[in-house]
Amino acid sequence: MSRSEAAGLRTYEVRTYGCQMNVHDSERLSGLLEDAGYVRAPKGADGADVVVFNTCAVRENADNRLYGNLGQLAPKKAERPGMQIAVGGCLAQKDRDTIVKRAPWVDVVFGTHNIGKLPVLLERARIAEEAQVEIAESLEAFPSTLPTRRESAYAAWVSISVGCNNTCTFCIVPALRGKEKDRRPGDILAEVEALVAEGVSEITLLGQNVNAYGSEIGDREAFSKLLRACGRIEGLERVRFTSPHPRDFTDDVIAAMAETPNVMHQLHMPLQSGSDTVLKAMRRSYRQDRYLGIIDKVRAAMPDAAISTDIIVGFPGETEEDFEQTMHVVREARFAQAFTFQYSKRPGTPAADMEGQIPKEVVQERYMRLVALQEEISWEENKKQVGRTLEVLVAEGEGRKDDATHRLSGRAPDNRLVHFEKPAEAVRPGDVVTVGITYAAPHHLLAEKPALAVRRTRAGDAWELRNAAPAAKPVGVMLGLPTIGAPAPVPAAAPGCGCD
Repeated sequence: MSRSEAAGLRTYEVRTYGCQMNVHDSERLSGLLEDAGYVRAPKGADGADVVVFNTCAVRENADNRLYGNLGQLAPKKAERPGMQIAVGGCLAQKDRDTIVKRAPWVDVVFGTHNIGKLPVLLERARIAEEAQVEIAESLEAFPSTLPTRRESAYAAWVSISVGCNNTCTFCIVPALRGKEKDRRPGDILAEVEALVAEGVSEITLLGQNVNAYGSEIGDREAFSKLLRACGRIEGLERVRFTSPHPRDFTDDVIAAMAETPNVMHQLHMPLQSGSDTVLKAMRRSYRQDRYLGIIDKVRAAMPDAAISTDIIVGFPGETEEDFEQTMHVVREARFAQAFTFQYSKRPGTPAADMEGQIPKEVVQERYMRLVALQEEISWEENKKQVGRTLEVLVAEGEGRKDDATHRLSGRAPDNRLVHFEKPAEAVRPGDVVTVGITYAAPHHLLAEKPALAVRRTRAGDAWELRNAAPAAKPVGVMLGLPTIGAPAPVPAAAPGCGCD
């Protein structure tokens, strides 16, 4: 029996699927539950009292995955009186009327616009002894106004906008998350400053279309101004952002990246296809020349920039010639990394009903060719790092084999993953270790010689404090409405959902 069970406390578990927006939303869901008196279930525990699914609707098989997981929980719930199951996120927003029909043991269904209602809905379901389904059609509160349980003591997501104004034919996200809503710059910077005050040294500015920030107020340079403002925050060592759209990628953003010392020379910019014909069918508002032109400008201003992307293979109507255009862009752009996806129908999107759906075997064959090319390029680009001296921000959980190899892992300024020999002195996640790169693989770098320097940081202090301090005593299970306010002052998933 765990300590929380012995104390009679209600435990929770949040299971997250999808992009960084969902990961960040899950931090809010955890914060809301803990604010209401729940405690996180220990890892490896047999089951939590409340299980929350934060879902994604981007992939075609998202619903099958959800209902499979719900089915596995049904017998556990039958054996545990009082256990509750909640389903939120994009799939809940889309399938609001069918989840409880297909899985009647679900207690709560909530959408992307009203995550703040979760504790209240759980309490209503407990009292009424029936499912509570509540889906808001528009954003009720900007997510960053809700309590938060940050997953990291040294790196944090900071949401600057939600929603999307684009109409890409393969993407259902705008229909589920709504039109873009921008957060006030002052509120964003106040959150960043509060995070830095608590020890965070790296932040990632987050938006469905992050560099369209400012469109609501008509300021086309709002995003570059925000980057420069982050550069003036003392103690903030690394600033990243994801994911920008080529349509909105302007020269002032490139200048801000190049001229602001703490903005990392790393760019994740979705390509999706290198074919102008396919881009038009996708309703992507740029063409191959425009995309490669941005890459050229970025490299001219920041020769050391590491650029990554998202690519969809097998979009309806894609010919072999179209696919070769994608391969051409990959060769020209020389991405450090590419997140490649085989096209799958998103129910409710225009592309799902398009003619010219590509046979699975053709998509698979093209996909394998693209992956092989990108692996070759990634390895060649990583080999250029051998012999360089890099400052690595020590990370937690990045190296799956670290215990066996007696190494530590972390991220270089350009976000490349680095495994390095464990220094003689104690090193904590959030600290910075200077290493010399001795070997490169397609997806990581190795520093096989002793570290050149170790810098203990406030971020490392924050990690140590979080892991040394006993858990705060919960306030007990709420009997009424939860308290909701600004988050107390105190990150990489696969980038985006393939639709930016």
